[in-house]
Amino acid sequence: MARSLYLVPLERHAGTSLLSLGILDYVLRKTRCVAIFRPVIRDEAITRPDKTIDLLLGHFRLDQVYGETYALTASATDALLAHNRYDEILNRIIAAYQRLAGRYDFVYCMGSDGHHDAPQFEFNLNVEIARSLDSPVILLTSGQGRSDEELAGILRQAHDAFRARGCPVVALVVNKVEPERLDTLRASLARDLSLPPDQLVVLPTDVVLGSPTVREVVEQLNAEVLYGREQFDRQARRVMIVAMQMEHYLERLSDHALLVTPGDRGDVLLSAVLAHHSANYPSLAGIVLTAGQRPSAALMRLLDGVGEIPPVIAVTSDTYETATELFRVKSYITTDTPVKIEAGLQLCARYIDGAALEQRYGTIEPRGVSPRLFLFNLTRQARANRRRIVLPEGNEERILRAGDILVREGIADLILLGNPQEIRAMVSRLGIDLDLDQVEIIDPATSPRFDAYADELYHLRRHRGMTRDLARDLMLDVSYYGTMMVHMGDADGMVSGAAHTTAHTIRPALQIIKTRPGISIVSSVFFMCLEDRVLVYGDCAINPRPTAEQLADIAIASADTAKLFGIEPRVAMLSYSTGESGEGEEVERVRKATQLARARRPDLLLEGPLQYDAAVDETVARTKMPASRVAGRATVLIFPDLNTGNNTYKAVQRETGSIAVGPVLQGLNKPVNDLSRGCSVEDIVNTVAITAIQAQEMLELTEA
Repeated sequence: MARSLYLVPLERHAGTSLLSLGILDYVLRKTRCVAIFRPVIRDEAITRPDKTIDLLLGHFRLDQVYGETYALTASATDALLAHNRYDEILNRIIAAYQRLAGRYDFVYCMGSDGHHDAPQFEFNLNVEIARSLDSPVILLTSGQGRSDEELAGILRQAHDAFRARGCPVVALVVNKVEPERLDTLRASLARDLSLPPDQLVVLPTDVVLGSPTVREVVEQLNAEVLYGREQFDRQARRVMIVAMQMEHYLERLSDHALLVTPGDRGDVLLSAVLAHHSANYPSLAGIVLTAGQRPSAALMRLLDGVGEIPPVIAVTSDTYETATELFRVKSYITTDTPVKIEAGLQLCARYIDGAALEQRYGTIEPRGVSPRLFLFNLTRQARANRRRIVLPEGNEERILRAGDILVREGIADLILLGNPQEIRAMVSRLGIDLDLDQVEIIDPATSPRFDAYADELYHLRRHRGMTRDLARDLMLDVSYYGTMMVHMGDADGMVSGAAHTTAHTIRPALQIIKTRPGISIVSSVFFMCLEDRVLVYGDCAINPRPTAEQLADIAIASADTAKLFGIEPRVAMLSYSTGESGEGEEVERVRKATQLARARRPDLLLEGPLQYDAAVDETVARTKMPASRVAGRATVLIFPDLNTGNNTYKAVQRETGSIAVGPVLQGLNKPVNDLSRGCSVEDIVNTVAITAIQAQEMLELTEA
């Protein structure tokens, strides 16, 4: 997975282009394989490219087309939000980012900066995107016209919001600060925010970067060009209103001044052009004629005969209104402003310590895959090689509603068990959009495979007293029929339990599908989607009190399951004691399980016994097990017994509002997974996707 960095401007015109130039200039010294990504762009940026994106692509000659640099337009985002489809906004952003992350070593992301009417929504969206992409953050704000206290408040609020969602903030940047304030502001912010100085960057105002070109003046004032179009790159570093007589205003001229005067002041226009050409006066940026007035025909004829004339433009507004608008004209760094680009690069090189920033960024340990990215990846992985999943509870409303999503998003090919007429009538009655033409519906009682399945069950279980009549009776049970479909290869996996007990789902799997070679026990995990990361809990659903050998098996199987779903396994064997501090039968069982698991799988990062807080909290871990590579950063947590595990997962789920995906069974020859009878439609979709991915893995193992 590519590394990334997410720049979040806290308001418009804070200096995104400037800071991006400096960051990319440094990053590109380390790798050329860099992509640009802005999740949401303004609508007009479709036809007139986003200025910052266009600058970075053009100046650094990046190997990326413009259409790949964004996910959504502002209006598309608002439309999805209006239909309560916030999840789709994030999923489309993640999908666009993932396409880049798969091809590039580094993805530089830029948050939106004021396109939305609700700034708080936009800020919260940036927080959620950064968390979903698991990207370190740089916060950027403008110091223009703000006191030290005001800036500290803005940065503290933003910094706390990102940290609360588990997003590491590597730097806080204040741009456009008066040069004489740089040192005092940096010291003040470091003190007020309790941050190390190297995490704070303060950039001074710069006359070159802050001065618009005549081209920008023309565009933003919608002015008419009379002369000097070929000199539009001149910078207007000072706006000078001319209302006095010629001999007085000439003494006040300065280099790069933009003169503003009524259009009927021919004397000012002519004298300004002459001064521009005179070696005794400074060079002008241009002249703005106001009030809708134009030079006389005689004066225009005179000027037409002069060689080079500085830019002369005309507007309809009066002189005062024009001057006010000129002070609002924004200066941009673009590909056709090489002077600004060079000034920006020099400014960043002087005031940003790239090596220190890289060190802060490089020492950040990923906390693990984010919940939203995890759930997004489930559907993406499942869709990549669709598997046939049988759902025995075909007449259950939640199953049918989930089926609509699964079919529409192409997550799996579905087989529903039940009476076809009853299922079709139920879909119609409930108004579910499920396209049943894309779903196979099988009634076990009338299935042409019924006799073959009954015979197979009889042969598998006759040594345990199975009779042919009992086998036929069991094949009328949808759980047995669905399990036999998986066993016989007519389905790749099964998901059940929305209307049946766990035992009803698992018993047929244990009898028919059985465990994989080398696995002594079937166990389960829950994927706990916390606010800032996904943890794997095992075993919280199947085994009441596993032996040390069985705990070792559960730990190894859970680590492999975590890895299959994109979670780096760092395994903590949980107990009421950490390290060597405790004694007793229970802690010894966990200690022995840890030794057995390490011996069998020395490749795994595995530690035990550990208390829960030492496993997941880095502060506690530094005290209790400072040398451990797992403590404080565990992603897979193995509970010593069902009582502890089941209560813990339910407590975490209820008290934090986390999503618990599972139980996911592990250790079977083919995938069968159980649903909670209180499951939601989303739970069913996620479990089917997980089952499909397990089926993909088993297919790969078979083919290998």
